[in-house]
Amino acid sequence: MPALFEPVVQIAYYVTDPEAAAYEWATERGAGPFFLRRHIPVTDVTYRGAPSHFDHTSAYGWWGNIMVELFTQHDDAPSAVRERFAHGETGLHHMACFVDDIHAGLARCEAAGLVVAQTAHAGATLFAFVDDVARNGHYWELYEGSERLRGFYGFVREAS
Repeated sequence: MPALFEPVVQIAYYVTDPEAAAYEWATERGAGPFFLRRHIPVTDVTYRGAPSHFDHTSAYGWWGNIMVELFTQHDDAPSAVRERFAHGETGLHHMACFVDDIHAGLARCEAAGLVVAQTAHAGATLFAFVDDVARNGHYWELYEGSERLRGFYGFVREAS
């Protein structure tokens, strides 16, 4: 049987200002350089079974052997972010893993008693936040490791 979660490829922190947080991570932790994407377009957002929106900005950088995402949500639409962090709060939101088949990965999570909190598409990539807050204090983000997505990870890593 495949593992419930594959090795973590990214850690993501919810922050109030991704650009300022990227500067802090670069100067205090030696991470980066960071690449900022504002108002990343996502579609087909479903939060806890209901349609929603997810307007967010992310800074992506490399730290040691892992990608770091520093992100914020701009609106108050119901989401796996808003249920975890109020305005002004920050902290670890999720750890991300590539899966070979997202639907099979989500089925394994649900069979293990974990709830899919949110799904959405970023371009052709379907991603999901799986709620593991009660047990581990964070969500898991699952998405298929497409050639394009792995290329982006490689780009950020090479830049470091």
